[in-house]
Amino acid sequence: MSDRDDIVERLAELAAAIDARDWDSVRAAFLPNAHAYRQAGADAIVRHLSEHLGGCGPTQHLLGNHRVAVDGDTARSLTYARVHHAGAGPAAGKSLECMGEYDDRWVRTPEGWRLSSRVFDMRIFQGDFDVFRPADP
Repeated sequence: MSDRDDIVERLAELAAAIDARDWDSVRAAFLPNAHAYRQAGADAIVRHLSEHLGGCGPTQHLLGNHRVAVDGDTARSLTYARVHHAGAGPAAGKSLECMGEYDDRWVRTPEGWRLSSRVFDMRIFQGDFDVFRPADP
């Protein structure tokens, strides 16, 4: 498998892990000192995502238009994303759809490619941000 193919596969695995709320797999996708979603560190990234999606209904991350540039043991990928979030609990019946582009930076580690940074440039959104909420205690 080429480095490009491996990074595209890591992107798909991360999207599936987020949708499944598999926080251990999400954490493993990032370097311990990564920056993403305006958070510093893999634990803070996972905490942030779980607070936003823990009480949200089903989500689906659709990725495409992958552009990957590898430079030795580092890489940058730019990936279009269309993400649907269904509401749950008090937000049942609501939804939010976000469309934009992930700008990801990668580092090759002995365990494979891991994210060092992630920025999502949301270009379009439709719906209600109230779907984001933590899980009920």
